[in-house]
Amino acid sequence: MKRRTIALGLVLLTACYLAQFTVATATRKVESTKFTIHVENISNPAGMTASNGQKFPFALSPGMFVLSEKNAALFTEGKPARKNGLEMQAEDGDPSGLMSSLMTMNHSSNLHGVFNTPVGAMAAGPIRPGDSYEFTVMAVPGMKLFMAQMFGQSNDWFYAPGANGIVLFDNKGNAVSGDITDQLYLWDAGTEKDEEIGIGPNQGPRQKGPNTGEPENGVVHRVSDARWAGRNKEFFRITITPEGGM
Repeated sequence: MKRRTIALGLVLLTACYLAQFTVATATRKVESTKFTIHVENISNPAGMTASNGQKFPFALSPGMFVLSEKNAALFTEGKPARKNGLEMQAEDGDPSGLMSSLMTMNHSSNLHGVFNTPVGAMAAGPIRPGDSYEFTVMAVPGMKLFMAQMFGQSNDWFYAPGANGIVLFDNKGNAVSGDITDQLYLWDAGTEKDEEIGIGPNQGPRQKGPNTGEPENGVVHRVSDARWAGRNKEFFRITITPEGGM
């Protein structure tokens, strides 16, 4: 009888301990990690040459980012661009429309933002060869990074990751670090008819005003032109560094 009483006591004690452990684990605060994202234009300073012999530089516009634990892509491949400000970002390099859309949806203000001022500059603007943007985010395991920037010499092309975003933590919850350049793709928003890259009169550097090109009424799709698509590492480099990382 005594042995049975002791055994029962041990079972109850173990159950109590496990219950406390479960509650403690469930209520334990998940620590966030600070990441620094560096976007650098590493393209040839001499620029590129259009069919008419005109030289032009590769440039990236101001952009935006959003953190989410879900697939929070800013668009759906094969569908028309949403009325969420993507057109402004893709055609004019203006992320304010996407920001307004996120605020309308009551998306937490500390989980999205804009990067628009080149490192060392005093005012917002694009990054040309040798320039860079840098911004920081605070994320917890399970979150993914989404971002978008205009291909500055186009009508409505932009760089962004796919629907799954950029993973910030591995399966063990460890923060990732290093080069993520190849995790972005070159997309055509399908909102404005394309002109020759670098010399089109309705492209960002040359247009008379925002939203001035001829509408295309197409869908968002990957750019297939081999002169530009799949060549990220010739034009820019994006690195991500967690706080305390190398």
